[in-house]
Amino acid sequence: MNGCNPSIDARLPYWEDYRQLIGRLPQDAFPDTGVLNELLPGGAANFNGQPIQFVPASLLGTMPYEKHIFETGQVSTRENSWHDLFNALVWCRLPRLKMAMNAMHYKRLHEEQSGRRGRLRDALTLLDESGVLVVGTKREALQALAARNWEQIFLEQRDAWRDELRVIVCGHALLEKFLNPYKALTAQALLLLLDDEVSLSPGDLDLSVLDAAVSGGLLSGGLLNSSRSLTPLPLMGIPGWARQQDQAFYRDRDVFRPARKIQGLAPVNPIRFSS
Repeated sequence: MNGCNPSIDARLPYWEDYRQLIGRLPQDAFPDTGVLNELLPGGAANFNGQPIQFVPASLLGTMPYEKHIFETGQVSTRENSWHDLFNALVWCRLPRLKMAMNAMHYKRLHEEQSGRRGRLRDALTLLDESGVLVVGTKREALQALAARNWEQIFLEQRDAWRDELRVIVCGHALLEKFLNPYKALTAQALLLLLDDEVSLSPGDLDLSVLDAAVSGGLLSGGLLNSSRSLTPLPLMGIPGWARQQDQAFYRDRDVFRPARKIQGLAPVNPIRFSS
């Protein structure tokens, strides 16, 4: 693999929150752990007090992944792996969220039985791999997403995506899929309600403050209890994330599926946010 940046068109909207990090990746070689460690925010340490460090997977033993991170701070990173590269970028962009998920995994490792992680760890894995944070200042818009009223939120309320709704990608498997996006690309969304006065524009929203707020909400047990805390979100339906988003586009029921009546809707979570 000759490089990294040429494979990513960082102008596309789904790279918004990673654009600056992508711009710091080398043009002529796939980034190694040394490069990735330089991208980490200063003082990044897990909730066990261990400094976070990306380490080549080939140098590590067989200790379980989450256990190793919590006890040593070392994040196993495979060479020339897009999946692990994007995992590292999420660590750099949303470090407290990643630390909180790691601590929650670690606390419940003893609950695993016959390879089954349990409801909470399954939900954590969904958020870690395929998750997005959807922040909004209007409860009604977030409730429309939970109810999967796709035409309402994507067409009738299209303007809401300018200043009332914002999506922050936290799932590293999703970032990898953005290398070759497709119409049915679907995330698992955690719905977060902020105060009306918070600006959601990329230049105004402080992701470090949001990162800390979501981390605190996870650790308190108020945000994520099972996979039902998350709701499916077809990402290419977000205005501007795909071409030709007309009414016929949103009537594709293979992608924009209605909610099943027997299924409870994911909650809209008020979250304390102060800059």
